[in-house]
Amino acid sequence: MSPDDPPLRPLLVVDGANVVGSVPDGWWRDRRGAAERLRDRLARTGGPDDGPIAGPYEIVLVVEGRARGAASVPGVRVEEASGSGDDLIAELARNASGRPCLVVTADRELRRRVEQEGARCTGPRSIPAVPR
Repeated sequence: MSPDDPPLRPLLVVDGANVVGSVPDGWWRDRRGAAERLRDRLARTGGPDDGPIAGPYEIVLVVEGRARGAASVPGVRVEEASGSGDDLIAELARNASGRPCLVVTADRELRRRVEQEGARCTGPRSIPAVPR
């Protein structure tokens, strides 16, 4: 990267299962639909308003299990975990290419893992509920 290259946007990795599961709104009846609603909310809001790393972000939503099948949309890339979503999130944090990485999760063990990779963390409540 040369000094003339534009800076890379911080990477925002969202633990879809953890964020969706943080609100008891019936998500368990339609996990893919819940993941799509979260994806759309991220696309509208652009991620956290404040936190340890400021946006605008490159947003990656990690889904697993019955939430698979949610497609990417402009502004949010959806990554399907073939196994553990936590393992994919830790891999994304590890491969952030030296740029800031913010992971949205309340999972303590995942927080520990990604912080060892140099990422910062924030909780599910940091995702705005309404568009900016």
